[in-house]
Amino acid sequence: MEKLAPLSVDQLYRTCDSELLPFKTTDDLEGYSGFFGQERAIEAMEFGVGMVRPGYNLFVMGTPHTGRFSFAMENLKSAAKRQNKPYDWCYLKNISDTRYPKALKLPAGKGVKLQRDLSKLLNRAITELPAAFENPTYQRQKSTIERDFARLYDAAVEVVERKGREYSIAVYRDAGTIGFTPVAEGQAIDEAVFSALPEEIRDAFNLHISELEELLNEQLTEMPRWRREAADALRYLDRDTARHTLVPLFDEVRTEYSNLSGVNDYLNDVEHDLIRNAGEMVADGIFESKSEAARREFMNDNYGLNLLVDNERTKGAPVVYEAHPSYENLFGRVEYNSEMGAMVTNYRLIRSGALHRANGGYLVIEAEKLLEQPFVYQALKRALKAHEIRIENPASEFTGISTVTLSPEAIDLNVKLVLIGGRDIYYLLQDLDHDFEKMFRVVVDFEEDVPRTDATIRQYARLMSTLANEEKLAPLTREGVARLVEHSSRLAGDQDMLSAHIGELKDLLCEADYRRNSVEDKYIDAHHVDAALAAKERRTGRLAQKIHEGITNETVLIDTDGEAIGKSNGLTVLQVGDVSFGTPARITATVHPGSRGIVDIEREVTLGQPIHSKGVLILSGYLGHRYAKDFPLAISASIAMEQSYGYIDGDSASMAEICTLISALTHIPIKQQFAMTGSINQYGEVQAIGGVNEKIEGFFRLCETRGLTGRQGVIIPQANVRHLMLKQEVVDAVRQGVFSIYSVATVDQALELLMGRDAGKEKADGVFNQRSIGAEVVKRLREMAKAKA
Repeated sequence: MEKLAPLSVDQLYRTCDSELLPFKTTDDLEGYSGFFGQERAIEAMEFGVGMVRPGYNLFVMGTPHTGRFSFAMENLKSAAKRQNKPYDWCYLKNISDTRYPKALKLPAGKGVKLQRDLSKLLNRAITELPAAFENPTYQRQKSTIERDFARLYDAAVEVVERKGREYSIAVYRDAGTIGFTPVAEGQAIDEAVFSALPEEIRDAFNLHISELEELLNEQLTEMPRWRREAADALRYLDRDTARHTLVPLFDEVRTEYSNLSGVNDYLNDVEHDLIRNAGEMVADGIFESKSEAARREFMNDNYGLNLLVDNERTKGAPVVYEAHPSYENLFGRVEYNSEMGAMVTNYRLIRSGALHRANGGYLVIEAEKLLEQPFVYQALKRALKAHEIRIENPASEFTGISTVTLSPEAIDLNVKLVLIGGRDIYYLLQDLDHDFEKMFRVVVDFEEDVPRTDATIRQYARLMSTLANEEKLAPLTREGVARLVEHSSRLAGDQDMLSAHIGELKDLLCEADYRRNSVEDKYIDAHHVDAALAAKERRTGRLAQKIHEGITNETVLIDTDGEAIGKSNGLTVLQVGDVSFGTPARITATVHPGSRGIVDIEREVTLGQPIHSKGVLILSGYLGHRYAKDFPLAISASIAMEQSYGYIDGDSASMAEICTLISALTHIPIKQQFAMTGSINQYGEVQAIGGVNEKIEGFFRLCETRGLTGRQGVIIPQANVRHLMLKQEVVDAVRQGVFSIYSVATVDQALELLMGRDAGKEKADGVFNQRSIGAEVVKRLREMAKAKA
C-alpha cells in the first residue's frame, strides 16, 4: 500500500504577491472605467442596443451584486446620448365625441410651445369674445332682429284688438300671455258686475271672446316661423360676430403650425366649436360670472392641450427605469374628480406611464418585480407586439362593474425593453412562455467569476481605487489590495478565479474603512480587511456557534479520535440567507443479509432530496461493479445521516456513505479523526463538490476546540484542490503539522486512509489480493448471497 501524502501548505491557499502591484497606495492608480470581467456582456449589450429590428429586446441575466443594474443603465445612457430625441405626445379633446380623446404626435419641444401658444390663444379669446358681443354694432343688429320679431307679433295682436273694440272687448297682455275682458264706458267690467248682467248679454260677450280667440290663433299661426327665423338670425349674428373675432386670432397660430396637419385640424375644430357656441356662452354669463382665473381654467379644461410626454429637455433617447412596474405606472391612467358626489373625468386627466416616457428610447424593469404585478406581463407583451400603448383598466372585465370612462386613442410605441433578472427567472420564462424567445432575442449574461491573472489583478486594483473614490474612502495599500484579491478568490471558490460580485467588494471596502477610521490609520491595510471579515463573521455566526456548541457538549455525537465500525464523519454546508458555514455530520450504516438493497433512511422519511437520493442509489452500482462481478449482489443495508432534522440535498456525502457501508459490511473500523466529503460515480471515481473551504473549516474548528492531536484531518476530492482558499488558522495548523488535508481520486484511496489497510487490486482472475479491504468485501458479499439463496 502506497502511503498518500497530505496536501502541502502552498496548495491550501494561493497568496497574492504584492510585487504584482507596482504602487504604494491606490492613490497612485488611474481609475477603472467599464465593467470588470464582463466582455461577453458588453458585446451582447452593444449588439442589443444596435439592433433596431422588432423583438430584439434585452434580458440582462445574472446574480445580484454583480453590478448588472448599473451596467445596464450606464450602457443604455451612453448609447441613448447618440440617438435622436423622440416625439412629444399629447391628448386633445375629441369635440365630436369627448369619450375618445385624440392623440397628437409632435416633434420634440413642440409640445410645450403648442401648449403655451394655445393657452395664449384661448386667453385672448375669452377677453375679446365678450367685448365683441358688447359692441354697439352687435347690440344694434341684435335689437333689429328682436324688433322685427316684435313688430310682426304686435301687428297680429293689433288686428285682434281692432276687432275687439267693435265688440266692446279689450285685449290685454300679461307676462307673455294674451287675455280678453268686456268693457263698458271705457272701463273693464269686473267679475261681479259681469255676473249681474242679463244672460243674453253674457252669452254674447262669451261668443265674441271665442271669436276673438279664433282670430288670434289665425293671426299667430306664423309665430313659430317668426321665432325660428329670429333665432336663426340671432344665431347667425352670434356666429358671424364670433367668427370675425376668432378667425384672426386662430390664423396667427395656424400659420405658425402650417406644416403640422394634426395641429391645424385641432385648431379648426376648436375654432368651429367656439364660433358655434360663443353666443350661448356669453348669454349664459360664463365669462361675466367667473373670475379671470376661473375663465382661463374653463377654456383650458375644454380646449387646452394635455401634454402627456415632453421631450424638450431630453438629451438623446430617454432611458427610463420603473422601480414599481404596476399596470398604471407602466401604461398610464385616467384620473377622476369628485363633483357633487359623482366621479367625473375628461381628457385633461389622462396621465402618462413609464412606457409613454420611454417611448423612442429604453425602458428598464426588474423582471421579478414585473412578474409580481397582476395583468402587467401579458399587457406588456400585447403592447410590444402591436407597437402601441393603450390606456385601459384591466380589472374592469373581472369586476363586472361598468363605468363611463374615456377610451384614449392608442399611441404608437417604439421602445426597447430591458429586463434585469436572475437566471432562474430567465429560464422559467423561456420554458413557460413561448413568445419569450421571440421578444427577448438578446441575453446579456453576466459573469460571476473572472480568471485570476496578473493583468486582471492589476485591473482589480484599479477597480478598488475607483470604488474607494466613489464611496469617499481612504486609499488602500498594496498589501490591502492583495488581501482583497485573495478574499475575492475565496468568494469565487477557486484559486484561479476572482469574484465579479462588485457589491460585496464595495460593502467589504466600506467596513474595512470603518475599521481603519476607528484606529485613525491613514490607509486601508490588510489587517483592516481581516478585522472587517472577522467582525462580519461574528455578527452572523450565532447559528454556527450554537451547532458547534451542540457538538462540543456532545448533544450532537461526533467523534474526532478513535475508531468505529459503520460510522464516519461527513461534512455538510448550511446556507442561511447570505451566510454559509460548514459542520460535520455523523454517517452510520448497518448491513445484514437480505435483498432489500441499500435503503436511504432520509429518503424513506422524505427528508432526502433527489440529488442526495441519487448519490445513495449509485452506491449499489459501485458495489456490484467493483466487488460482485460473478455472483448476485444480495444485501440489505441502511444508511442514515444521524441527528439531521431537516431536508438533506446534494451528493457530497456519497464517498463517506460508501466507506461507512464497506466498514459495516467488513467490520473493519474507520478512523474517527478523519472527516470526508466528495461524491462518487459507479466506477468509484471521486468527484468535486461545493463549499469545500467551509466544510474543512467546520471540522477544523471542532478539532481545535477539543484539542488538535496531529492525527486529525480532512479527506476531499482531488478535483477540489484548486478550490482551496482556507482561513489562515487552518493553513497555520497544517504548516505546524497538527492538522492534515488529503485529496483522493478514488474510493480506494479514501478507504486506505480511513482504515489503514490496503484497498486491494484485482488480479487477472478477478480475485483481490489477500488481507485487502477488497478481499474482505467480496468474502462478505459471497456469504450474504449464499445466505439469501
